[in-house]
Amino acid sequence: MKALIVGGSGLLGRELARQCLAGGYEVVATYLTRQGETGGMAWSPLDVRRQEDVLALISSMRPELIVNAAYRQADWTTTAVGAANVALAASQTDSRLVQVSSDAVFSGTAIHYDETSVPDPITPYGAAKAAAETAVGAVSPSAVIARTSLIIGDSDSPHEARVHALATRGSSGVLFTDDVRCPVHVADLAAALLELAASEYRGVHHVAGADSVSRYELGLLIAQRDGLDARLLPSGLRADAGLPGPMDVRLECALTQRRLRTELRGARQFLSNGERGPALPADGA
Repeated sequence: MKALIVGGSGLLGRELARQCLAGGYEVVATYLTRQGETGGMAWSPLDVRRQEDVLALISSMRPELIVNAAYRQADWTTTAVGAANVALAASQTDSRLVQVSSDAVFSGTAIHYDETSVPDPITPYGAAKAAAETAVGAVSPSAVIARTSLIIGDSDSPHEARVHALATRGSSGVLFTDDVRCPVHVADLAAALLELAASEYRGVHHVAGADSVSRYELGLLIAQRDGLDARLLPSGLRADAGLPGPMDVRLECALTQRRLRTELRGARQFLSNGERGPALPADGA
């Protein structure tokens, strides 16, 4: 089976490629400015903003599966129009599409959001992700739209890098105690996305961790796992900083979790226990 990972050089893209290769897929991954280092697969430059280039690549490759993990927070065209371009090409080649979305589509007013919740973004990035969801749903109605939260790896995510920089006095700033999300391990997220891709399900799914934690608590957990002095991590209130964006967004994933064999572990589990890789139920059910 051929799989195309759009945005394959990012944290999630790399893990998706790794799991696809382990599953016997023939993998092609795209990049915008810098090719990834994952071997055993093909790399292709692609600017998703260019509809003709997207269609040309997907038409020539004709993958059975496409996962779109490409985005740029400050670029509406890449995040919104790019997703529409990928969806259009996927529909024309009858490819199974998984569109990666974000909890940024919500304002945080309701705090708890399930798969039926209507997006109400309050940032340009959130609006772009919401627009991408609308476009994908309209152009490729059989696609899976997977909303996720902060993605954590094994010391290789931006969130982990920031904690290390703060704990070693390599940067300034604080970790907010009132900014709450549901972090997910990248291996769990990738496994869940591929499981959904292989299923008959379509539409919106929530794929985030089981725990809701503040940025500061997340930092403490990362520091504990990595042997850093957590006492050096500065804390503060996002409310005092006046930064735009949602404060407390908790993705409810019960419906999606019931459809998955992959366990969506919480941060307290995958960071405190040092567990790596996707977790499956003990009975394999």
